[in-house]
Amino acid sequence: MPERRSSPTDATDRPGGFGASLPTVLDIVRLPVLQAGDPEIVAGTGALDRAVRWVHVSDNLDAADLLDGGELLLSTGAGWSDDAAELTAFVERLGRVGVAGLVLELGGRLDAVPTALVEACDEAGLPLIVLRRIVKFVAVTEAVHSRIILEQADALRERDRLHELFIGLSLRGSTAEYIVEQLARVLRAPVVLEDLNHRVVAAEMLDAGDEALADWESTSRTLHRDGSRQPGATNAAGWDTVAVEARGIRWGSLIALPGEPHTAGRSQVMEQAAVALAIGRLAEGDADEWTRLGNEQLLADLLGARYSSDAGIAARFEAAGLPVRGRALVGIAVHPGEGNGGTHGPVDVLAAAGLLGGPVIAAPRAEGGGQVLALSVPPEARLTDAVFDEFARRLARGGSGLVIAVGAVARDLSGLIASIEEAQELLRSPREERARGVTVLRAENRPLLRLVAAFAGDPRLQAHSEQMLRPLIEYDLEVDGDLLAVLLAYVSHPGNRTKAAAASHLSRSVFYQRIALIEDLLDVDLDDGETVSALHAALLARR
Repeated sequence: MPERRSSPTDATDRPGGFGASLPTVLDIVRLPVLQAGDPEIVAGTGALDRAVRWVHVSDNLDAADLLDGGELLLSTGAGWSDDAAELTAFVERLGRVGVAGLVLELGGRLDAVPTALVEACDEAGLPLIVLRRIVKFVAVTEAVHSRIILEQADALRERDRLHELFIGLSLRGSTAEYIVEQLARVLRAPVVLEDLNHRVVAAEMLDAGDEALADWESTSRTLHRDGSRQPGATNAAGWDTVAVEARGIRWGSLIALPGEPHTAGRSQVMEQAAVALAIGRLAEGDADEWTRLGNEQLLADLLGARYSSDAGIAARFEAAGLPVRGRALVGIAVHPGEGNGGTHGPVDVLAAAGLLGGPVIAAPRAEGGGQVLALSVPPEARLTDAVFDEFARRLARGGSGLVIAVGAVARDLSGLIASIEEAQELLRSPREERARGVTVLRAENRPLLRLVAAFAGDPRLQAHSEQMLRPLIEYDLEVDGDLLAVLLAYVSHPGNRTKAAAASHLSRSVFYQRIALIEDLLDVDLDDGETVSALHAALLARR
């Protein structure tokens, strides 16, 4: 759910300044105009990455009174005292103001660097650069200011371009997943969109891989506590975080993992994307839309094998709020009949799924309507028929024709794929009469289905299916026939040709004619149990 903030303004806070567009102290030391002075860094080497927003020239010890922070101070030391205490106090004032660095040119009043100055700069973490040759300070200021102005102009142009990009995405109704993907490519760094519960809604991990999402919720909560919730803040792990909010309502956070600086500033680029996401949320209106869409995409990636590693997809599921490690995983397929008014919405299913004792994620079924669910429960949980019956009744709400199909319990995501496929196959099977009431089907009552699902990717099973069924497949393709469907009805109702004919929606006489044709084409006897079992396995493997 969104979080309404008590901010007195409806506008999203935006960090000021140009951040990454400013040169650092080290960048300036490397400029040819400063290299001509034979520079040597004698103190504060750990702070050379400080951004320099301007250059100031002064030989007085009261220069700090004229500075606002971020300046590189150039001096010959002409007005300095020889007293060590005064030099120390001078450096301390520069540190309090936030001066980026101090450049001292030797050869005038000073032929050597005062020891007290070096010690004070080291103590304050203030970069001290000594020039052993004379340079024109005016040339230094001109070079640095030109670079700052040009880079800021580049930053403004880049921000305008990115503003058009992300606003265009929001106006076109782009999904949160696509906006996150574009942001990651702009920043050249992994980007995650999380909700207020620190569950991953969308992520583009680039070369980092989905494994980087392992233990996401715990890591995110820990790092958020170090102040990274502030707009544009970078925490100790190098994460940049901005809030996704509008009209005083916050929905989540955009997080960019460590990466290269960006011309327009990483946090400023992220703010542009956050605005696009917020516009999309306002347009959708549904507070849970992000989560549903993210879960649908996650299940689609799992079932479509669109992932690079088992560890990576497991990390994505964990980050989305479905624990995998040390859990029992179950695939469920739901198909409401006409008496239920069509397909149930995701909210209906998720609300009823609370009875199952664990978190679920849901997505629409690709065929036949309804939905598929992935359920995660503790390994000791007892998923009895009574549990699923109550779930089905709660979901049916007095309707009729509702079917709940439950796959086998799995211990990993590979098993979950098979469990979901089993559940969907149960819905496709003509074996049960499901015209009225609520029906719960369980894969554990279908041992052949479970066996075939366990070896679904084995090419030998696929070869068996092709060898057994090829004559029927070719016949159906040639004459637009229904022999495969008839055979499935037959093997699903072994020994009961009356039910098989009814499941085929054929008269008994026409059904018997089809069976005879199947026996001729396959050169088999369908009264032989082993043959029927082999054909049933071939049909399940094909489906």
